[in-house]
Amino acid sequence: MKKILLVCAAGMSTSMLVKRMQAYADTVNESVDIQALSISEFDSVVESADIVMLGPQVRYQKAQVDNVVQGRIPVLVIDMKHYGAMNGQAVLETALEAINNNQ
Repeated sequence: MKKILLVCAAGMSTSMLVKRMQAYADTVNESVDIQALSISEFDSVVESADIVMLGPQVRYQKAQVDNVVQGRIPVLVIDMKHYGAMNGQAVLETALEAINNNQ
């Protein structure tokens, strides 16, 4: 099972995206655990994650997240277009591709 962390300012704005990503994962039989957290909470669970994806509103904190993960896993900023459209399929596909390229 792949563990995906979505990080935003308060952990709230990504909850709908999580649902859409999970719905798409279910249709393609992909086993994933997707969690939405605030930037202040992510470091408590990042050790078990396969990827961290930042909401566009916290992209300025990418360097901070990179410093925490130290290259162990990918850290991506979610494409603003996909985020705004709540395109769970596109975001999940991006996450899975990055995870697979990191292995």
